[in-house]
Amino acid sequence: MTRIPHVRRPAGTEGARLDKPLLRAARRHPERLAIRSRAGDVTFAELDRSVTRCASALAALTGPGGGVTIGVANVLHPAFAVAYYAIARSGNVAAVLNPLQPGRLLGQSLDATRPPVAFLTPGMVRGCAPARLRGVEVVALPEAGAPGGAGAGTPAELIATAPAAPPGLLPPVRPEQDACVLFTSGTTGRPKGVRLTHRNLTVNAAQTADAHGLTARTVTLNHLPLFHPMHLNAAVLAGASQVLCEEPDPVTAVRAAHRAQADRYFTLPVRLARLAADSRLPDLRAGTLRAVFSGGAPLAAADAVALSEHFGIPVLQGYGLAETSPLTHCGRPGRPKPGSVGPPVAGTECRIVDVDDRTVRPPGVPGEVQVRGPQVMPGYLDPSDGPAVDADGWFSTGDVGHVDRDGDLFLLDRTKDVFKYDNWLVAPGEIERALAGHPDVGDCAVVDHPDRRHGAVAHALVVPRTDRASERLAAAVRSVNRRLPPYQQVRRVIGIDAIPRSPNGKIERRRLRQHLRDGTLAGVYCQVEITDRGGRTR
Repeated sequence: MTRIPHVRRPAGTEGARLDKPLLRAARRHPERLAIRSRAGDVTFAELDRSVTRCASALAALTGPGGGVTIGVANVLHPAFAVAYYAIARSGNVAAVLNPLQPGRLLGQSLDATRPPVAFLTPGMVRGCAPARLRGVEVVALPEAGAPGGAGAGTPAELIATAPAAPPGLLPPVRPEQDACVLFTSGTTGRPKGVRLTHRNLTVNAAQTADAHGLTARTVTLNHLPLFHPMHLNAAVLAGASQVLCEEPDPVTAVRAAHRAQADRYFTLPVRLARLAADSRLPDLRAGTLRAVFSGGAPLAAADAVALSEHFGIPVLQGYGLAETSPLTHCGRPGRPKPGSVGPPVAGTECRIVDVDDRTVRPPGVPGEVQVRGPQVMPGYLDPSDGPAVDADGWFSTGDVGHVDRDGDLFLLDRTKDVFKYDNWLVAPGEIERALAGHPDVGDCAVVDHPDRRHGAVAHALVVPRTDRASERLAAAVRSVNRRLPPYQQVRRVIGIDAIPRSPNGKIERRRLRQHLRDGTLAGVYCQVEITDRGGRTR
């Protein structure tokens, strides 16, 4: 078990409300850049004033008592920061909604929270069933790449018509009060609402700022598809400037970092993999960058090493979950370790337990990752989704890994069935249901397989209904793939005599993965790599 007992947090963080660090930054550094984006530059003072006016408008809409859940899409735009902190300042709870997810999942999140007000993009409104939005007052957020600004029904219009109200007149909040709901997915794909308190989020902001080395002199380049609250909270607490880059091209993002004189670069592993393979990489230099951080999916050690050697700076990854606010581990610039997600962040304990008998495993021995710390959620929105922690306060992550003697965590696999392709969560059961509907498929099982470019891809074990020909198997999978989004498409089909199952008929994916890696799976008679035009048999 590893532990770092002390959280170095700025004065006033303990017990603070979520919007208090913004108020403090506005008083200490009023003219300092808070956020730069296509929509323009926003100082800390300007951001704080907009948040107060928006909070006043929300209080008028929801009533003076607070405690109401309000939906907000985390678009990569300053408007998200205004709405997110305004919800906290008005004493309400922010339900963070992903604007990139399918309308079905958005609808389920809205059903779970029933917000009377929601900050949504036009695309989210179009993609959601009208019944799900009945009774919801929608405030329009800009789509990706749009400048946003004035207009009826936008945050700017809401602020313009709001009565002025100093923070002292807005509802007080307690540190243990819910501030935010984040959504995750279980093995069924149904979103789980994760309740996070003001204390959870302010403490994790301090932990993140400490792990990333953020100060009031730091400039960060956020090359992410969405505005993650973790990055927003940590930068605001430290008084650091954030530059938002919406271009997906990693070379464009590195050049944007140069122009902004950024010293921290936050991105996704899939974008770093593309950067490592890009023909333009030899012409790029680190400039003012001092570290690159990634998260959300595994970062291939080879990509981290290649980019670190090229730029001459550490390329690191972090780890966390919605249930942990989210950060629990992060690589340290002073001692990077490719393939690892680093040691626990300050004030956090980590241990590895056997996946079956739950005994604590020694360094180097794999098992399920458990964490304990002040950033762990108090519980799920729906209590039927399970308890927050065990009797001793440990949260079971559902991920398999091991810790080395330095306390650095290496993630190996998942106990849950889901996996990530790029930043998309994939449920194998959904792919299995699609395959099972094809007339040539008798039985099937889907497992994830590591992929350098995308993190993981789907491989399918298929028992044919009649014809065992590899060409017919490939044709059946290609037919199903055409009806699936890219992140769910099967990249290899494995012809097999029978699907191994437990006595109760359950597919044991963890064992299947291990057998496939070891080459010990019985009954395999062919393997075909699936391409757009055909398959290659092995």
